[in-house]
Amino acid sequence: MSRRPIVAGNWKLHKNAGETRETIRELASNVDAAGGTSAEIVVCPPFTSLSAAVEAARGSDILIGAQNVSSESSGAFTGEVASEMLEDLGVSYVIIGHSERRWVFGETDDMVNAKLRKVLDGDLVPIVCVGERLEDREGGRTEEVVRTQVTSALKGISEDAAVRVVIAYEPVWAIGTGRTATPEQADEVHRLIRDLIRANFGGCVADGVRILYGGSVKPGNAGEILSQNDVDGVLVGGASLEAVSFARIIEKA
Repeated sequence: MSRRPIVAGNWKLHKNAGETRETIRELASNVDAAGGTSAEIVVCPPFTSLSAAVEAARGSDILIGAQNVSSESSGAFTGEVASEMLEDLGVSYVIIGHSERRWVFGETDDMVNAKLRKVLDGDLVPIVCVGERLEDREGGRTEEVVRTQVTSALKGISEDAAVRVVIAYEPVWAIGTGRTATPEQADEVHRLIRDLIRANFGGCVADGVRILYGGSVKPGNAGEILSQNDVDGVLVGGASLEAVSFARIIEKA
């Protein structure tokens, strides 16, 4: 099955509304100048810049994603943002369970699962992040950690819903460190993830689910990473903040 590649940029805690408009318009211009792309382009700015991002991306091939979401629709949950609110803004994608949410803010596997189940009740496309820390990699526990995170995230999800899920493998030791998993290491874990999906949901779902790689992706290494059989795109951090470098990564896809 042909899987359309995704190139997603996670801007984290960067860019106000004005900077967001400027960068997205510059990105759209660069992509057009390069002749367009067959990949899905997703930009995930901070919550305060989502409206500006949707406005700036209108009429282009760029889709907008949020960096987090609540597992609740409404209520006394100060500081939370519901999936229905994101859809109302025109947001198309949402990141769930990024390593910084897990390790900095204490999100558990159960919380990731609750958020995913809530998002799948609507129309947003979820990007669920999984990945091991350095001590797990060095201790030979990569497979154990990734298997647990994937299985827990997809618990209670139907086959029809599972095929909508995008999974991003982000080894925590490679995020923002300049270190990158080799293309072979990335493809090995991506195969593991696809095999887990096949075992739980069958071959059709496994063949359809897109699995992204994230972790110090740059224009210089994106092409080799994207050439791997089970790598269906990339989730880019710092290199997505600058329109020209992000456009160069999009060209590789």
